[in-house]
Amino acid sequence: MVGQKNMLESENESKLTLEAIFSNKEFKDENFSRPRWWNEGSNYTTLQKAVDTPAPEDGSGEGSGSEGRGAQIREIHWHDAATGESQLLVSAGQITPTDSDTPLSIDDYQLSDDRKKVLIFTNSKKVWRYKTRGDYWVLDLEAGSLLQIGSADAPEATTMFATFSPDGTKVAYVQSNNLYAQDLNSLEVIALTSDGSETIINGTFDWVYEEELKLRNGFRWSPDSQSIAYWQLDQSGVPVVNLINNTDELYPRLIPIPYPKTGQTNPSARVGVISAGGGETKWLDVPGDPREHYIADLDWIKTTGQLYLQQLNRLQNRLKVMLADPESGETTTIHTDRDEAWIDIEQDLRWIRNGSHYLTLSERDGWRHLYSVSTDPGIDPELLTDGDYDVTAIAGVDEASELVYFIASPNDALRRYLYSVKFDGSNVRRITPETYKGTNAYQISKDGKHAIHSHSTFDSPNATQIVNLPEHDTIDTLADNEKLRERFAKIDPIPHEFFRVDIGDGVELDGWCLKPSGFDPDNQYPVIFHVYSEPAGQIVRDCWGGRTALWHRMLAQQGNVVIAVDNRGTPAPRGREWRKSIYRKIGILSSADQAAATRALLDSRPYLDEDRVAIWGWSGGGSCTLNALFRYPELYQTGISVAPVPDMRLYDTIYQERYMGLPSENADDYREGSPLTFAENLTGNLLLIHGTGDDNCHYQGAELLINKLIEHNKQFSMFAYPNRSHSISEGKNTSVHLFGLMTEYLQRHNR
Repeated sequence: MVGQKNMLESENESKLTLEAIFSNKEFKDENFSRPRWWNEGSNYTTLQKAVDTPAPEDGSGEGSGSEGRGAQIREIHWHDAATGESQLLVSAGQITPTDSDTPLSIDDYQLSDDRKKVLIFTNSKKVWRYKTRGDYWVLDLEAGSLLQIGSADAPEATTMFATFSPDGTKVAYVQSNNLYAQDLNSLEVIALTSDGSETIINGTFDWVYEEELKLRNGFRWSPDSQSIAYWQLDQSGVPVVNLINNTDELYPRLIPIPYPKTGQTNPSARVGVISAGGGETKWLDVPGDPREHYIADLDWIKTTGQLYLQQLNRLQNRLKVMLADPESGETTTIHTDRDEAWIDIEQDLRWIRNGSHYLTLSERDGWRHLYSVSTDPGIDPELLTDGDYDVTAIAGVDEASELVYFIASPNDALRRYLYSVKFDGSNVRRITPETYKGTNAYQISKDGKHAIHSHSTFDSPNATQIVNLPEHDTIDTLADNEKLRERFAKIDPIPHEFFRVDIGDGVELDGWCLKPSGFDPDNQYPVIFHVYSEPAGQIVRDCWGGRTALWHRMLAQQGNVVIAVDNRGTPAPRGREWRKSIYRKIGILSSADQAAATRALLDSRPYLDEDRVAIWGWSGGGSCTLNALFRYPELYQTGISVAPVPDMRLYDTIYQERYMGLPSENADDYREGSPLTFAENLTGNLLLIHGTGDDNCHYQGAELLINKLIEHNKQFSMFAYPNRSHSISEGKNTSVHLFGLMTEYLQRHNR
């Protein structure tokens, strides 16, 4: 009986199930210690479970964040990568308030530059996609005192982005769209702004700046701790989207969100500098209409005391880098970059040579390369990485050795490796050892001597370690995901391959393919295409794909061939022409490339059944799914579109105008690229899925599409998830329900 039981358990573990993937957390990544480098040297801190403390009852585990103080108790440890020294920096007892027996749960933390104080972020709540609102406490490591930041009468969990001044004597934060500073000795709170309202936002951002420019904390301390530079956004005149919450209260509740759709009024943005002791704000003299430009980056240059900012025009095809005098407010443009399509801005510029140069990326020669730019506007940028390949990111700087570290993959767009180059452009060399084939990511220490290195492949979960640079010797292993690896090894092997498919005119597209267990090339199998297709994401990568990738493997176990192809315009490191070819052709070029790849694969792979071809995608992939079904009904019999944008006019200014231009100047391409235009061509099976609380791709689009399909008497299936956001993840069992819904639909219509 024992042997039979073990055999049954082995058989059960070899087959992937929805419950195993989405409910039981059998394939949960090891959410380890959130390591971060200290402000100098090769010192880093980690979060670790307190000794002899139980996991939370909900099983959320380490790194889950908190809603109160019920999450797992964690402590902060300090490490020196150079010497191997480690010590407990913050114990659970030190962060237990005097009126409580329970330590604060640590959702995030910051060390003061002098390492004498720790700022604890707890009781965090979501603002849009991220938990950026909550409570902050300061622990004085020398005095042992623990105090909560803010006024005593401030509402719970309303503080945002609390940040130490460089000298560790003050904390600045945002509350109710106003900026405050608190002295940690006198505990005096000074209101630096008082005009914050529903329309005036100080020190943080509106929806569109946060979503599309990845800006959240909207203020920066000066290096001498005497001043703060901050963004102020004015949302007046921005049209409002009203989401409707029908389920949480007796009567429906409107949730208004100022949201500029394509061609509509943008928020205005300006930057001011104010004394940490309060007073009048000195506004920077930034040229251009603030509603027709974006201030996409801002910080102090520590060595000079100046400010720099990066300004994009509304079309985002011109980028100006400016220096600003914080006292006079005068600005000077030191560099301008242009592109006929759009510019992918490199935020958080790396300043070198005592602030006389900065490092950035540009596609000015047809490839995305690393440049050193002088603050002297009369000197041309210096190319540091020459050749027919792309640099995907600047990883770090070793100032003492005059080395820049960057990520690239010159011969293989599916993978990522670390390289280095000297400040003068000499001695480019690969740092990542050949044994780490796949995708490699690095967080490099402040002195450039060590890195937190993460590595994964298509079939291997992330492993994270500390390495020295440039040698890349392993100093310590932070997470190896051993439990996940062991569990993954028990499932039936799923044959997979990476490939390139020729779609004609000299164009080859990258793809991957999963084949059923026991694959027989003489049989015919239903095929499911997974798509994204837009400039915001590359899905054909040699990296661990998480739960969605496991679901694809489950579909393969059930007898499907699963394929993904990246069309032109996705952000693969294949040159500017590859990426920018989609300009003003989103929806048009992407769906044409996907259809051409589908035809080529059906022709060259006889085991793919041309009568059982399905396609699915989420967000931009949901839009591409609709375009595929509507434009190429002869190819695709079944499609699942999750959270799409059926009409591109409905999406926000910063994203859609970046890639499509202004609808007032480009109305035809907006119409031709939108799936709504071709809805009358639907002949296959369509499942449309949307969260009614989606603040990103609004439910409005789903209803417009529904009306259009009804107008043309087209039958389809539709499922709405009440109050779920763009991730459709909120609420008990939502993920397992969603993927169960999609699995059943594919089994019913594509078998």
